[in-house]
Amino acid sequence: MEESVVWQFNRSMEEILGVKEVDVREYSPLTLAYIGDSIYDLIIKSLVVNEGNRPVKELHRQTSRYVKASAQSQMMRVLQDKLTEEEHGVYKRGRNAKSVSPARNQSVTDYRRATGFEALMGYLYLRKEWTRMLELVKEGLESLAESE
Repeated sequence: MEESVVWQFNRSMEEILGVKEVDVREYSPLTLAYIGDSIYDLIIKSLVVNEGNRPVKELHRQTSRYVKASAQSQMMRVLQDKLTEEEHGVYKRGRNAKSVSPARNQSVTDYRRATGFEALMGYLYLRKEWTRMLELVKEGLESLAESE
């Protein structure tokens, strides 16, 4: 991504929407997972739409394969060894957070590992470490493709 585009997006978020710099260390792991879930969903939807125009039902089916907890959990098994100490700490905080919502149709282990993954995505997004976030997503998706 061209540096000026990133800078322009940041500036627009600040000027137009009033988004301010934050200290992500002050956010709970579940808050990080909340925003991380959204940004990861947007990344996957962008990739799926980029593959070509299709009926929305097919777009949703394809997206669901990658955003479900079991897929995120599988990705995290591969990514854990590639995380920095700080990133691993964020992941563990997210994984160990007590969530209010139950794991629907997912094992508790997968759900918790996925929550850690989403917390990590939220952390990297809010720190504007988008290149690192996308590198990890790419590696995780490649690991899913290899296991198919």
